[in-house]
Amino acid sequence: MSEIKTRCLIIGSGPAGYTAAIYTSRANIAPLVIEGQQPGGQLTITTEVENFPSHPNGITGPQLMEDIRSQALRFGADIRSGLVTEVDFSNRPFKVKTNTGLDISADTVIISTGASARYLGLPDEQKYSGLGVSACATCDGFFYRKKRVAVVGGGDTACEEALYLSNLASEVYLIVRKPYLRASKVMQERVLNKSNIKVLFNTNTAGLYGEEYLEGAHLVENVGTEDERRYDIAIDGFFLAIGHNPNTEVFRQYIECDESGYVKVKGASTHTNIPGVFAAGDVADPSYRQAITAAGMGCKAALDVERYLGEQGL
Repeated sequence: MSEIKTRCLIIGSGPAGYTAAIYTSRANIAPLVIEGQQPGGQLTITTEVENFPSHPNGITGPQLMEDIRSQALRFGADIRSGLVTEVDFSNRPFKVKTNTGLDISADTVIISTGASARYLGLPDEQKYSGLGVSACATCDGFFYRKKRVAVVGGGDTACEEALYLSNLASEVYLIVRKPYLRASKVMQERVLNKSNIKVLFNTNTAGLYGEEYLEGAHLVENVGTEDERRYDIAIDGFFLAIGHNPNTEVFRQYIECDESGYVKVKGASTHTNIPGVFAAGDVADPSYRQAITAAGMGCKAALDVERYLGEQGL
């Protein structure tokens, strides 16, 4: 077992983790970053990113994350592969173990493990990931201007995604498993009154099809009833809006989370309920979930760490 001590441990990468690494490195804190099961975060499975400032012609998700990672390395961040498997936040210094055999002692911790989009479980979802399948309309909707798309879900998020896409796409199908929308009345009315949104109630997605790119979806209406009907719709984009799972399982013994599992932070800061432990990015943000907001939170967490270490004389 390897043992290592650090003034700041950053758990997770992505825009939040890497940005926190840039700021803490430049503050001579010498952070240790454990990248997690998906180094670079969700942007590494996104093709084109056009809404991140400083890239007027767009940039691929993997390249953007590699650039930010390289910037953190330039300032001396110690970035290592691995997954945190165990934490002890009962006393400081905090104790953390990884699946690569590291035994870490940290004065402060920044949790930036992100949130994973929920998928339907269809094999085709992975096949067409980045080729028509997306879990973020705000991120990828621009690529479907004047095209036909579908959104899966019946809650507020699904309705918000459908409304956003309706201003870009020529036609939007909202695929709803139940015979009603779970969204707020206001959101329901907006969706049902939008001329280019067609709500498909009592409908499940059985599969997706297409040669090189997504071309359509296999649907099943009234599953398991006498009125069951199978049919296909031609679409260019398939957006999942059935929620996200924050990656907080390993921390929940110590860190206060909301009912959905997102880390609770204090006010506009990144402080958690444990002094010296901070959270940044999608793991603590159920509302925005954008690369730029995650990066901003990573900056805030780094500044909070710097002030905390100074106050504690560490």
